[in-house]
Amino acid sequence: MRAHGFAGTTRGSRALPVAVLILLALLAGCTSAPEPAGKDHWRPEPGTRWQWQLSGRLDPTVDVPVYDIDGFDHKASAVADLHRRGRKVICYLSTGAWEDFRPDAGKFPASVRGKGNGWEGEYWLDIRRTDILEPLMERRIEMCAEKGFDAVEPDNMDGYRNRTGFPLTAADQLRYNRLVARLAHRHGLAVGLKNDLGQIPELEPDFDFAVNEQCAQYDECEELTPFVKAGKAVFHVEYELPVARFCADSRRLGLSSLLKKYELGVWRQECPKGRARNG
Repeated sequence: MRAHGFAGTTRGSRALPVAVLILLALLAGCTSAPEPAGKDHWRPEPGTRWQWQLSGRLDPTVDVPVYDIDGFDHKASAVADLHRRGRKVICYLSTGAWEDFRPDAGKFPASVRGKGNGWEGEYWLDIRRTDILEPLMERRIEMCAEKGFDAVEPDNMDGYRNRTGFPLTAADQLRYNRLVARLAHRHGLAVGLKNDLGQIPELEPDFDFAVNEQCAQYDECEELTPFVKAGKAVFHVEYELPVARFCADSRRLGLSSLLKKYELGVWRQECPKGRARNG
């Protein structure tokens, strides 16, 4: 919080009495205004090592500085334990899809639930309906903040490129993604852009890092360069390519890359250390 300063004023040649100036200065010192949204939140740097675990019993012993874990599945005590081990902790949330297994699932009316997104129990949301979704997503982000997380990974942020059951446009997606970023910053959390490669040029300034799946498999990793050039980490995973197929390019591009299994359990294979390839 930043207190407003006070400067004494005069009218003509007549100054305010000293006692009045002292009183006003004291009152001004008690007056404060919020800092700009997201001013002091965390921003991971390119190449930061990480672990992404969304299933199974949490293993807090992987020796990396960043963990990305499910926000609903873990208590504040798990986040605090990771902090004691020197980790920053990202809160995974789905902000673009309705999940029928979440404790707040009943608060999402049928009118905003669309087609399945390919994962059991998950359905695309009508992101145009911010009148309904904004308070629901803000409560989820508040939950992350209350548990002590450092950042949010909002998932399913590219519905406009999928068959959602709604006529979503690129403009709809930009508005919604920026809304999610503002909500995270409002609660003092960093926020990552998940996938949505086509809108990186517009959205990079709104986000503090990126999370990407399979850019190497689909030959898209170069599109993440704006984040790296801005000094922001790109947390990247592949599922189907061996590390020998993507690690050299990952080092060249400055990505934080892992090989994971689709269930995103404990298992991980990190790119071996090596010299970046010119190209």
